[in-house]
Amino acid sequence: MRYYEKIREIREDRGYTQQQIADILCVGQRTYSDYESGKTRIPLESAMLLARFYNVSLDYLVGITECAYPYPKTK
Repeated sequence: MRYYEKIREIREDRGYTQQQIADILCVGQRTYSDYESGKTRIPLESAMLLARFYNVSLDYLVGITECAYPYPKTK
């Protein structure tokens, strides 16, 4: 699964609208829609913010692994 398909799947599974996630990322809904469609690559900082928001690992968010659990926090 491509990363943009994964971010859409997670958003829909969690019950959020594109506008709600766009607001969290401080971008417009159209920009976020472009991230989900693959028209525009999501910036790394935005991907990291989404991973923290959804409480999943960045590897999971971008489709490297199927293990959704985040890495343990370091001190």
